Amino acid sequence: MSQFNLLTEKRFLPFFLTQFFGAFNDNVFKNALVIMIAYKIAGDSNTMINLAFGLFILPFFLFSAIAGQVADKFEKSALIRLVKLFEIGIMCIASIGFFMESVYLLIFVLFLMGSQSSLFGPVKYGFLPQKLHKDELVGGTGLVESSTFLAILLGTIVGGVLIALNSYYPISIAVICIAVAGYISSRAIPITPATAPELKLNFNIMAETFRNLKFLPTNKVVFLSILAISWFWFYGTIFLAQIPNFTKTVLHGNEHVVTVLLGMFSIGIGVGSLLCEKLSGKRVEIGLVPLGAIGMAIFGWDLASTSQSWVETTKLMTISEYWDTAGSFRLLADLALIGIFGGLYIVPLYALVQERSDEKHLSRVIAGNNIINALFMVVASVMAMVVLGKMGWSIPDLFKLTVTLNILVSLYIFSVVPEFLMRLIVWFLVSTIYRVKPKGMENIPHDGAALLCCNHISFVDPLILGGYIRRPVRFVMYYKIFNIPILKWIFKAARAIPIAGYKEDPEMYEEAFKTVKEALEEGDLVCIFPEGGLTPDGTIQEFKSGIERIINETPVPVIPMALNNLWGSLFSRKDKIIDRRPRKFWAKINLNIGKAINPDSATRAVLHNKVNQLKID
Repeated sequence: MSQFNLLTEKRFLPFFLTQFFGAFNDNVFKNALVIMIAYKIAGDSNTMINLAFGLFILPFFLFSAIAGQVADKFEKSALIRLVKLFEIGIMCIASIGFFMESVYLLIFVLFLMGSQSSLFGPVKYGFLPQKLHKDELVGGTGLVESSTFLAILLGTIVGGVLIALNSYYPISIAVICIAVAGYISSRAIPITPATAPELKLNFNIMAETFRNLKFLPTNKVVFLSILAISWFWFYGTIFLAQIPNFTKTVLHGNEHVVTVLLGMFSIGIGVGSLLCEKLSGKRVEIGLVPLGAIGMAIFGWDLASTSQSWVETTKLMTISEYWDTAGSFRLLADLALIGIFGGLYIVPLYALVQERSDEKHLSRVIAGNNIINALFMVVASVMAMVVLGKMGWSIPDLFKLTVTLNILVSLYIFSVVPEFLMRLIVWFLVSTIYRVKPKGMENIPHDGAALLCCNHISFVDPLILGGYIRRPVRFVMYYKIFNIPILKWIFKAARAIPIAGYKEDPEMYEEAFKTVKEALEEGDLVCIFPEGGLTPDGTIQEFKSGIERIINETPVPVIPMALNNLWGSLFSRKDKIIDRRPRKFWAKINLNIGKAINPDSATRAVLHNKVNQLKID
C-alpha cells in the first residue's frame, strides 16, 4: 500500500492536517516578525532578530523534559486540542501586537509559540507509533516531515507577502484563521490512549532535564550523532536568522527578495531530504553525513564570499532588479545547495539515533536530543548577537566563522567516530562501482551477538557487506588484505580483526580468536570468511576449521550469506593477483542472506552447503 493512502484514513489525516497548520502558522508568524523588525522598525535589528530566535527556542530547552512526561501520562488527542486552543489565544495576542507595532509584545508571543511547539512535539512523535503499523511508520513519518518542509516554504512566502502590505489587518486575520483551522482538524483526531497513565509528573525542570540527558552518553555513536544533529540546528539558526538583515544590509533587497531567499533554502532542505531515500537505497546510510557536511561548508563559504563583493546601492532592490545583478543566481544556488546538503546531513543522523538507541529509552533519548538542539540554537543566537553587536563584524564574516566552526566540529566528530567517513567511502564504492541487490536483510538481528558466514570473492567484500548491513560488523580478514594501503584505514576504522595462518604467525592467530570471542560476548556482529582466503576461480572453497572453533568457544546464532557475480569484477582475484583492468564495471551484485542457524548444528559442512545454496539462488 502506498504511503499516500494514509491521507484517506481518519486515523492519520486529521493529525496530518493539524501538525501542518501548526508548522505553517509558526513560519507565517516568525517570518512576518523578522521582516517587520528588519524593514519596518527603527533600532538595532540584528540584536532584535537574534533575540527573537533565541526566545522562540528557549522553551524547547526549558519544557521538553516535562512535555515528554505529559505526553506519556495523558490521552494524546485531548492534549493536542488543548495545545491548539492555546495557539488560538496566542495568535489573538499577536494580532494586538501587530496593530500596536509592539516588537517586544510580538517577541513575547514568539516565546509563547515556542512553548506551544515544545508541548506539541512529544505528543506528535508519540502519536505516530500508536496509530500506524510498523510497516507504515516510515511512510507516515515521511509524509509528516515532507509536509513540514512544505509548511516552512509556504509560511515563509505568506508571512513575507502579508507583512509587506501597507496594513496589518491581513497578517493579523491570517494567523488567527490558521490557528482555528488547526483546532478544527484536531477535533477529528481519534482517541489515543496514554502509554504511561501511572507516571508521576516531576515538575522540577533541572532534575527532569538531567534525567533525560544522562541516558545519552551511554551509547557513544548515538550521543555523537545527537551532537551532530544539534550542530546542524546551530548552523541553520545562524544562517536562517540572518537572512532578513543579510538581504537588507548586504544585498540591498526588499522584503520580497527575503522571501525568495528563504524559499530557496527551504526547497533545498526538502529536496535533500527526499534525495536521501534515493541515494541510500531506502537504508540508513550514515555515509551521506560527511558528504552533507562537506557541501554545507563549501556552499556556505561561497555564499559569504560572493556577498562580500556585492554591488553597492542606495535603494532597496525589487526581485527583478535583484535578478539583473551579477551573482544573484549564484547566491540563490548557494542557499539551495546548503539546504540540499543539509538534508543529506540531518536525515541519516535522525534515522541513526532511532535505529541505534535502546528501545526502552528511546523517548528519553529523543527528549534529550530536543533539549540539546534547543541549547545549541540558543547559543547560536547569543553568538550572533555578540559577533554582530559587540564585535562589530559583518553578516558575511559571521557566516565564514560559522563555516569554519562547522569544519572543526565535523572533523572532531568524524575522527572520534570514523564509521561516518568509512561509510562515505563504502557508499561511494557501492554506488558507483557496483550495483548491489540485497535479499534477506531481515535475517540480520537488530541487536545481540551473531556470527556472519560468507564466501570470499574480492578484496572489497567487507566493504560491500559493511555498506549494506545496518549494524556495525567486525570482520575477520587475512592480515595481508587488512594491510592493503588506503583500505587498511577503512578496515581499522571498522575495527576489523586481522588474522594470519597458524604457521605464519601463531601469536596473531590466537589473538584473533581471542578478539572474536570478546566481540561476540559484547553482543557484536562478527563476520568471518571461512574459506580462509579469496577464491582462485570464483567457486566456494572448503571451509576451514576455525569457524567451528569460534562457535564452540562462543555459541551464538550463525547467519549464512553469499555474494554472487563478483568474480571477474573490479577488485576480484585472478591468477593470485589483482587484475587491474576495469572488468565488469558497475557490475550487478547479489547479496543473499539466509536465516540464522542454531550453533548446535552449525558445522562447517552444513554452513558450506547453506552458503553454496545461497550463491546458486
